[in-house]
Amino acid sequence: MSAAKPIVVGVLGDRPGDQSALVGVMRDVVDAAVASGRIDRPVQFVVDITDGLPEGTAASVTAGFHRLVAQDALVIMGPTVTDNGLVATELADEFRIPCCNWTGSDRTRSEWMFHYQIGSLEEEPHLIAGHLASLGHRRVALVQDRSPIGNRYGSFFENATERVGLQITSKTLISPVSSDLSQTVRDVRHGEIDALVYLGLGLSAGTLGRAMAEADWHPPVFTNSALMFGYAFPEWVKNWEGWTYVDAWSEKNTRLQELLAARPDGATVFPMTVAAGDDMGRLLVEALAGAEILTRAAVKEAFERIKCLPATLGEPGTTLGFGHWDRAALKGGFILLRQWVGGRSVPVS
Repeated sequence: MSAAKPIVVGVLGDRPGDQSALVGVMRDVVDAAVASGRIDRPVQFVVDITDGLPEGTAASVTAGFHRLVAQDALVIMGPTVTDNGLVATELADEFRIPCCNWTGSDRTRSEWMFHYQIGSLEEEPHLIAGHLASLGHRRVALVQDRSPIGNRYGSFFENATERVGLQITSKTLISPVSSDLSQTVRDVRHGEIDALVYLGLGLSAGTLGRAMAEADWHPPVFTNSALMFGYAFPEWVKNWEGWTYVDAWSEKNTRLQELLAARPDGATVFPMTVAAGDDMGRLLVEALAGAEILTRAAVKEAFERIKCLPATLGEPGTTLGFGHWDRAALKGGFILLRQWVGGRSVPVS
């Protein structure tokens, strides 16, 4: 095995900063498969961190993708933000290279682009609307990012509210990189509402929380998976007290709990990092070990053959797999409701 040339796995990052935690878990899973002989040659991870949308540019993501292709990547993992996933999906098909992103939208799927769903722009709105209706709320104000992510969330939320009988009393579009939303809060709070709903990437959710705290306005707030930013920015959480949001990890998932217990940082590490890294690492192992020949086309076909892997993300019973024209990895209860209470994320029963 030592004489064999390594398999190159590209990782396309789209936000500046440290990507090592999730990639590290993914790499550990693949290295273990190499050590056991499941994969018969070394695997080299090449990480390219770009400055993607919404703060950066699509051109930066495109350039990073080209660099990974030029380094003979057999498969590319990433990116993570839907805006950049839309860019990379076209490139995956253009270069005919198997890729797996971890964005939130089903629009980031194609013949060559697979999708590990950390959240769902299309399904989260139905979960939120159903929960609002179950609590007896009927009139909601909507604050929504003016972006592909916000627009996708919003259109599905409107469908969901019609289904369960909610009324959107106002809809306010904001920049996904807003730095001041005090006027938005002044405008929205004048309406008679039962709850406020925020839908977007999540950077502006921190700004919204600060503006609401400064205005001393505390209606019930419900959001999409945007509030997972609270794990990375705990200073935002103090303004999200009691806010209900969509998350994807569960204390009831025994596989996740066993992995966390085995880690020296298990009590402090972001559970999503471990869950997503483990799942995507195992998807990589199945695709690389299952390829009849180490070509990009054969790896794509091996991805399509993955079935019924127990998922580390989501509730018990969630599984991983793809298929012919099936590009969604997670099956079952991979999204759930949580709430920020006392600086901690707790499950909503």
